[in-house]
Parts: sequence; C-alpha cells; structure tokens
Amino acid sequence: MTQHKPVKVIAVTGGKGGVGKTNVSVNLGLALGDLGQRSILMDADLGLANVDVMLGLRPSKTVADVLNGDCGLKDIMLDVTENMKIVPASSGTQEMTSLSTHEHAELIHAFNEVADDIDVLIIDTAAGISESVVSFVRAAQEVLVVVCDEPTSITDAYALIKLLNRDYKMTRFRVLANMVRSEQEGRNMFGKLLTVTDRFLDVTLQYVGSIPYDENVRKAVQRQVPVLKAFPKSKVSLAYRQLANKVNGWPVLNVPRGHLEFFVERLVQGVRPSG
Repeated sequence: MTQHKPVKVIAVTGGKGGVGKTNVSVNLGLALGDLGQRSILMDADLGLANVDVMLGLRPSKTVADVLNGDCGLKDIMLDVTENMKIVPASSGTQEMTSLSTHEHAELIHAFNEVADDIDVLIIDTAAGISESVVSFVRAAQEVLVVVCDEPTSITDAYALIKLLNRDYKMTRFRVLANMVRSEQEGRNMFGKLLTVTDRFLDVTLQYVGSIPYDENVRKAVQRQVPVLKAFPKSKVSLAYRQLANKVNGWPVLNVPRGHLEFFVERLVQGVRPSG
C-alpha cells in the first residue's frame, strides 16, 4: 500500500467577525505557496462568501454545486497563484448556512479527491460559534484563533475555546494577534486570553505572534488584491511571511483523534493496530 503524506489542515477562526480572519487566511495561504507549499484555501463561510471577493475572482460554481452532486471539488477550485487555489463558497444562500451533520461530513470527505495535490488546507471559518464553525474546526488538526484589540474579541475567542474544550475535549489552540500597534500589544492580548483560560479551562494556548496594523491592508482590500501581492515590502507582508515560516515548521499530526477529520484515511494509514 502506498504511504501518502498527510495534509496539514489549519482552521482559522476567532469567535467573532471583524478580527481579520479572511485577510489572515488569504495572505497566509499565499505566503505558504511562496515557500513551495501547495495550499488550498476553503471559504467555510458557506452562506456569505468573501474570499473570492477579496481576491477579485468570480466563481461560476461553488461548494453548493458539489453538495448538490453537480460536480466534484476539483471542478470548482480557482487558481490564485501557481501554488494556491481557493474553494469558493456561495453568497446569500440561506440553506448553505445550516447544513446537516451529514452534509458537513460529505463536504469534508469531498476533499479526499484533491489529497495528492496539496500540502496545506486552510479553512477560513465563519464568524461566531455555530455548528458549522465547530464542525470545520474539529475536522482540522491545527486551530489558529485570531484576536484583535477589542474587548469583545477576547471574550468571543474565550467562548469559542471554552465550547470546543467543554463539549469536544479539544485542548490545543494557537493564537495570533491581528492588527496590533506594537509587538507588546499582541503579547498583552495573548496574556489576557491566557489568564482566563488558565483559570477556568484545561487547555494549552500557544502564541504564534502578531500581524501589525497597516493602512496598506485596507488599500489592498479596496483593490481586491491581497496585501502580500499589492504591497510585498510592507511591514504587514513581512509579518505574514514570518507567520508562514512558523506554520511551515509545525509538525503534521499523523494520528486521527477519533472524530471526523479532513483526509482521515491518510492519518489512518500511518496507524498500525497493536497486537
């Protein structure tokens, strides 16, 4: 049996809107692509797609067509660069925001057909802590929680971590501070979150760094070009490259954790039943 390399799966989440998750997802995917990692970014805000808008792309087919059985996942993917593709979601479709558990499972399994062509899958989750968000986060190996300096951001990130820990026994989370005015501000944000999780939850948080506030991000969004491409020498682009280097060094977990995961059969291949 051929031993396939497991795929690194990262859910980018935050518990609330406005923390810059999509910007992080897009630019991290591009920066990983520049490092030679074949990345796919899935827009998992299934009813309010925004990844394609941010990239100025107009998909003719979306995840909705895959779930309807009209086409496969490969048919809807759009090229962003040589090493990065996106899986677009549909926009303004109410039924896509309330998929059944079975439909979520089908979507997660659909990724098996692209497993040989990919090193990293990034899932840009919707805002909030809906069942859909929880499904995709649980199906990932790495959870990157994005926080920014708003009181509700820390509160909502904590609520998400608490839910995942209490109801699904998830214990490991990575935290990225976004739109910070200084490196110290990022560490302070992480410190606030760590104080409450250490006190009330049995979880491990790991600080992965910060992304600085930069006016160029807004300009890039208006142009519908990722800031990494529009302003490659900006401080924010440099920070995304540093983040990608860190992510590239994360080990790929190759043991399934007992619930539905992306590319689970690749994980199972590495597991041998003990005598």
